[in-house]
Amino acid sequence: MTTKLTLRLDDKLIAQAKKTARAKGVSLSRIVEDYFRSLVARKEKETPESPVLTEISGVLSSSAVSKKFRAEYRKHLEEKYK
Repeated sequence: MTTKLTLRLDDKLIAQAKKTARAKGVSLSRIVEDYFRSLVARKEKETPESPVLTEISGVLSSSAVSKKFRAEYRKHLEEKYK
């Protein structure tokens, strides 16, 4: 079952998020759902990345830089949402 959720966000952020979702061929709802799922999964030692986050992370120029960035960002999120 799905339920409608209303979020209040900055207009510019919404426009950018919609553009990104459209470019990746997924809905904005799917991106938000994947993000919420990753938050719920944070209790696990290794938080899985959403498929969309994994795909978007691939745009970074170097895989070493990408891995370092993702590791640092993951640590940031885990500390922020403890």
